[in-house]
Amino acid sequence: MARNIELKARCPDLVAAGRIARGLGATHHGSERQQDTYFGGADGRLKLRQRWAENRHLASELIWYRRSDEPRPRPSDYSLVIVANGTEMRAVLAGALGIVTEVVKQRTVYLHDNVRIHLDDVMDLGTFLEFEAIVDAACDDAAALAKLERLRVAFAIAPEHVLSTSYADLLRR
Repeated sequence: MARNIELKARCPDLVAAGRIARGLGATHHGSERQQDTYFGGADGRLKLRQRWAENRHLASELIWYRRSDEPRPRPSDYSLVIVANGTEMRAVLAGALGIVTEVVKQRTVYLHDNVRIHLDDVMDLGTFLEFEAIVDAACDDAAALAKLERLRVAFAIAPEHVLSTSYADLLRR
């Protein structure tokens, strides 16, 4: 099982956020359209992420994760499996567990100091910024939290813009 510390916030200007990321020396790792299908019956959250870039289908990912719902940086424990046929996997899981909701977004990814910076334009929700600091042997929870705090300040994220829930939860409201 893997772990990261996450912070998600509303972001009114993704272009400005991209400039800030590049100004920090973050490396651009591309943009893609993602469709996350969330399934019922799971302890935690279970989603299938189907991905497309430049009109071609990329590998799908089955992701299970557990994360608290609080408006602050928070740990997320997760498992991720690459899926060869996302369409068939979606049909199997929909039949077995039922679909709770689907989230469609355009995501641009930057990497900075072992932190994934996501600039997200989420259909029916708006624009968001997400940081995921990877926790591993070189970076414990405290170091990951410190990285997120530095990024929160650099991107001028106001406390009232920090989200406590997932995009799926926001869409279901």
